[in-house]
Amino acid sequence: MNVGVNLPSAGLEQAAGVAEHARRAEDAGLESVWVGDHLIAKDRPFLDSTLRLAAAAAVTERVRIGFGVMVLALRPVAWAAKQIASLQHLSGGRVLLGVGTGGAVHGDAGWRAAGVPYAERGARTDAALAVLPGLVRGEAVDLGDGEVALSPGAPMPPVLIGGGPAAMRRAARFGDEWYPAFSDPARIAPAAEKLAALAAEYGRPAPRLTVSVSVGLGDVPAERIDAQVRGLTEYGMTEDEARGALVTGTPERAAERFAELAEAGAHRVIAMPFPADGLRQIELVGEAAALLRR
Repeated sequence: MNVGVNLPSAGLEQAAGVAEHARRAEDAGLESVWVGDHLIAKDRPFLDSTLRLAAAAAVTERVRIGFGVMVLALRPVAWAAKQIASLQHLSGGRVLLGVGTGGAVHGDAGWRAAGVPYAERGARTDAALAVLPGLVRGEAVDLGDGEVALSPGAPMPPVLIGGGPAAMRRAARFGDEWYPAFSDPARIAPAAEKLAALAAEYGRPAPRLTVSVSVGLGDVPAERIDAQVRGLTEYGMTEDEARGALVTGTPERAAERFAELAEAGAHRVIAMPFPADGLRQIELVGEAAALLRR
């Protein structure tokens, strides 16, 4: 089981903390660091995902850097490919490319600002995924107005398709992995079987599974846990589902939960720390990951 952690995303007061959080994650023995991606988030300022990952890559040597997830359709696909290839060069090939279509919780303000119809996001994502590998590798790709070849090319990173059950066919068609956010062990095993069957329809191997959990380890006040549950319900989860997606308590308890996810079929878990005290949460998640390796 690989264990990663989300980096700070919101607020200029945290900008200097991105590098420190990434270094702490590497020192804690974690496999990867991750960032979300929004042009306009409804409830907070949001730093650019590619720049945060570049900052993380610049101060680390081993830890992988992941989009969790890039909203690919917000960008012209050639520009997205340029950013991905550049990050591959700057990081020494450590990129993990999560791709998603965005969700209703943040509204369509970012889509309107980018001049992209919100209703077309799924079709545009599929079209971009079809040509993205060639563009990243620097191959000549026909984008409809003649062939384009970007330089320098770079190895195409693993593609993780983010989203719930509706994204499974996209994952089967284009993904190396499926990344269903906030999954509990009971739902992973049957979903993995369905995913393998869908991939077989495309003549592809079954994608692996990466899952995320909302983490508040140590002595976390009950009101902060309740606030996190309310935040998760905004993404369409019931209160019971939201509480089931939380990992609280000791590193030992977290290690047990990560092991349950691994047994259900996940090969990576991404810890999304509760707001505040991120550095301490990284240390505790690192302790849980170390317990898994024993």
